[in-house]
Amino acid sequence: MLSPVDLASFSSPGPLLFDLGPISLRWYGLLIAIAVLVGLLLATRLGRRRGIDPALIADLLPILVLAAVIGARLYYVLLEWRQYQLNWLSALAIWQGGIAIHGALLGGTLAVIVYCRWRKLAFWNLLDVLVPSVALGQAIGRWGNFFNSEAFGVPTDLPWKLSIPPMNRPAPFIDEPFFHPTFLYESIWNLGVLALLLVLFRLGERGRIPLPNGALSCVYLISYSLGRFWIEGLRTDPLCLFSLPPFCEGGLRMAQLMSLLLVAIGALGLWWLYGRRRALPDPGLAAPEGGGS
Repeated sequence: MLSPVDLASFSSPGPLLFDLGPISLRWYGLLIAIAVLVGLLLATRLGRRRGIDPALIADLLPILVLAAVIGARLYYVLLEWRQYQLNWLSALAIWQGGIAIHGALLGGTLAVIVYCRWRKLAFWNLLDVLVPSVALGQAIGRWGNFFNSEAFGVPTDLPWKLSIPPMNRPAPFIDEPFFHPTFLYESIWNLGVLALLLVLFRLGERGRIPLPNGALSCVYLISYSLGRFWIEGLRTDPLCLFSLPPFCEGGLRMAQLMSLLLVAIGALGLWWLYGRRRALPDPGLAAPEGGGS
């Protein structure tokens, strides 16, 4: 059996899992479906331990997925508007690629706020239950980049180098065969984030550490964003602010800017919870601690 390092030393087998005439299945779609399913199973399990009815999480799932997809696509299109200015309808062709995780996080968070207002749930309690599933879903979903031969890093000769076909290489590196497998870096990093969140959840559950509502969400923002900031610096396909791709000359990599912002928000939240010993404001405007069914 090939190890992840051996696997990354070869080129992707391609984006299609199978193609039977008019019926085809892409690896990316399968991985997203798996990520959603295992994320739901994890969230319902953690939710029970936080007093949240699993049915409420199951009802939220389609809303959350739709909002995340819309947010991810809208975020990408707004930053890459030059690609779509002559044909804005092409922005709807999401199957052609072009989504951004920070847009998904924004869209998903708004969906959770609306859902909590509707169902009278404590927002931070529910979000703390969801963020481990988000980290797990990201770890799984990043492998879609491998099969699509996209979102890779700069050229490298490291033993775990990733082979990219010429058609997928950026113009400045057309003669470079091997690149950093940034999809693998982020997948491993997200598994580390997941492990951290689950350990903290368990310690808080046992009363070994104080873990007020919102603390896990803040830890997720900080831990994920620190890794994303580093990994984004390696990538050859950044979304740029006030500059031109491929390398954001004279501007900023938007994902790095967002990562710094999210680290600051997470740190501020932890200071509010542990420094001032006050509960975070609840945008769900609901319910008491525990947020039940």
